This record gives sequence, structure tokens and C-alpha cells, in this order.
Amino acid sequence: MPLKTQQDDAPVLNLTPMIDILFLLIIFFMVGSKFTEMERSVDLDVPQVSDVGALTSAPEMKVINVFNDGRVMLGTREIELADLKTELAASLAEYQDLGVLVRGDSEVPFQQVATVLTTVRQAGIAEMAISVRLTNQRR
Repeated sequence: MPLKTQQDDAPVLNLTPMIDILFLLIIFFMVGSKFTEMERSVDLDVPQVSDVGALTSAPEMKVINVFNDGRVMLGTREIELADLKTELAASLAEYQDLGVLVRGDSEVPFQQVATVLTTVRQAGIAEMAISVRLTNQRR
């Protein structure tokens, strides 16, 4: 097996492209800061408005829990199905893309969950989801 008797040249790091990019960034920010200074020096009387606060973000999905004993909770409070429909319709009027997450107890008959889903649909909400828990068992 032949042995290597001469050394290879050490790798060289070419810094020229990195320096070019650095100079381009410096020029970009210098020119950008000049434009903001010129914009502020324009004599313009802009209209005034009162501070009404920030725009509200989209609400999170409403969570409906269906319990084994037939109780239905919207968020943290118990609610009847007729009131659920009314309240969801009112919330939908405020935000058109409102979504609902239905969580049913594992022991609850599916008919109760189906009734809640029907009530949600009658309120006009199209985005619905059902919450489940994944098991770690493989077959």
C-alpha cells in the first residue's frame, strides 16, 4: 500500500463574498435611514384620532364538554342546549369564522355528542372539531 509522502495544501477560507455582502447591508441600511429622515422632515399636518386600543384578535375555538350524566358545559359554565344554540349564534354574529371543539366523555353515548353537534350546526357554525386522546398501543 503506497503511503502519501507529500502534504496537501491547507484549505483557504475566502472572505471576499462575505465582506461584499456586509458592505451591501451597510449601504442598504444607510440609504434606508436617509429616507426615514426625509419623510419626517416633510411639513404635513396628519389627521388626529383618539386612542381606541388595539384591534382584537380572532377568538379561540369555543370548547363544549359533554359529560356522562348528560350535562353540557360551554367553557367553564353549564348550559342547556337551547341556550347553547342562542349563545353560539350570538358569538357567530360577532366573529364569522368562529370554531367549536366538542369534547365528549369516553363513557357518554354518542347520541348525546351527536345532539350537541347538531345544535352547533343549527347555530350556523361550520367549523367543528371533536377531541380524542391517542393511545400508545400498536396492533
